Amino acid sequence: MALSLIAEVEALLYRHDPVGINFGDNPDEYRPEAESIVARLPRARSVDDVLALVHEEFVYWFDEDIAGPADRYEDIARDVWAAWLARPSSAS
Repeated sequence: MALSLIAEVEALLYRHDPVGINFGDNPDEYRPEAESIVARLPRARSVDDVLALVHEEFVYWFDEDIAGPADRYEDIARDVWAAWLARPSSAS
């Protein structure tokens, strides 16, 4: 797994903070979710695939009520997809 991509996804999650756990002093709070998301990215073929997998990971890690609806993750999915497409081909 490309550590720089994990760090980038982790930073995106922290910035978007979909479940409200960014308290300003815990930048590694989304690390497990970022690792899970990046591990699944090779199977994604579109931003919609990324949206589904990001939402699934948050439901897994936090439960459905805390994760909320999939549309909460649309901006995250777009940013993660862009990061994935921008990675060097050797990172895949």
